[in-house]
Amino acid sequence: MNNNHNITVSSFDTETPSPTRKRAFPKKWLYGAGAVGLVALIAYTLRPQPLSVDLGEVERGTLQLTVDAEGRTRVRDRFTVSASVSGNLQRISLQAGDEVEEGMILAQIDPLPITSQVEATQAQLQALQAEMSGVETQRPKPEALREADSRIESALARKRQAQAQVEEAESAFNQAQRDRDRSQTLWEEGVIPRQDLENAELRETQRRRELNTAREQVAVAEADIQGAREQRANLEAQQQDPDYLLDVYQSRMAAVEAELEQLSADAERTNIVAPSSGQVLEVLEKSARHVNAGTPLIEIGNPNQLEIVIDVLSTEAVRVQPGATIQVERWGGDTPLQATVRKVEPSAFTKTSALGVEEQRVNVIADFTEDQVPLGDGYRVEARIVTWEEDEVLKVPISALFRCEEDWCVFVKENGRAQRQKIDITQRSDRFAAVKSGLNAGDLVIQHPSDEVTSGTRIQGE
Repeated sequence: MNNNHNITVSSFDTETPSPTRKRAFPKKWLYGAGAVGLVALIAYTLRPQPLSVDLGEVERGTLQLTVDAEGRTRVRDRFTVSASVSGNLQRISLQAGDEVEEGMILAQIDPLPITSQVEATQAQLQALQAEMSGVETQRPKPEALREADSRIESALARKRQAQAQVEEAESAFNQAQRDRDRSQTLWEEGVIPRQDLENAELRETQRRRELNTAREQVAVAEADIQGAREQRANLEAQQQDPDYLLDVYQSRMAAVEAELEQLSADAERTNIVAPSSGQVLEVLEKSARHVNAGTPLIEIGNPNQLEIVIDVLSTEAVRVQPGATIQVERWGGDTPLQATVRKVEPSAFTKTSALGVEEQRVNVIADFTEDQVPLGDGYRVEARIVTWEEDEVLKVPISALFRCEEDWCVFVKENGRAQRQKIDITQRSDRFAAVKSGLNAGDLVIQHPSDEVTSGTRIQGE
């Protein structure tokens, strides 16, 4: 036991002396400090938290104003090959996509019916030529005309003779009248007997009859002259009638010759050829059947020469100018294609929108800037037509703008708080607006600010 006791004492002797104990604080102080800490914790917990917002940066860069619309591609030079004549179309063996060369036969129409029409028209022309040759036989012979002239001269001679006889008969009649008057006077005086007076009266009556007969002969001669002249006129008319018939036949022959020429040309056009080199875009009439002249058969064109047709609202078309740049998007590739406006068509058309609203729209025609584009005829594209563009423009996201009375305002982040700022803007696109004054490059603005955001609101966000 003594050994143990010594060990214990030795153990105590080797321990390091404990430090001097400090003076303890009163308990009430400890309770007070705890209460203050608890209040501070509660206050920190209940204080408003910063509002989470979506921030956008004001920066300098290129700003574009665009007219966005759907469009479609089409072959620039599209040829619709139609039947040049009516007839039986033979089956077309070409397929869409086949290469064709200018002058290559695309389709054929059976020429047999046209050939038959050509032969029938030729026979009709020959018949007219034969009939016209017989017209000359219908003219009066020259002898008939000379005979008519002779009859006229003979009648004139008889008239002259009759007129001479009239003059002679008139003289004789006048003398007979004087003799009868003298005999009348002598008989009344008793110089001559009654028989001499009667003889004088008889001679007067005979001379009157002879005068009337001579006058009738003149009338007969005049009638003969009139008849001969009418006969001569009829012969002259008959001489001219064949001229009229010749004109009629020549006109008919000219019409038949024109018809024959047309039929001959139609016979040559039964082979329908390609007007240009390219590819078959579509076969409109594949099967053999009877077609009329003008029936569309095949469409051909060069699919490597594409253009874009973009229909835009007429209110937007006024801002599009030839030469404007176009970005072609959502065509199926990763990067946009580039194009240029060639023309804005002068006439608008009415189109019903998906909502059933009638709109006036205008076609904008554009050309790709690349020689080869991986598109085909009739492909759908989305086009962004640049109507205004400027570099190094101070621009703010359009989603940060809101109206404050008559001005435009934004909320700017300053020292963790939102501050309302009036700004002046000029051009606006669908994403950015050009800032004239009120902001600087690098400012952070709140995009899509809600009603909770006011000046002084604590915010957080990126």
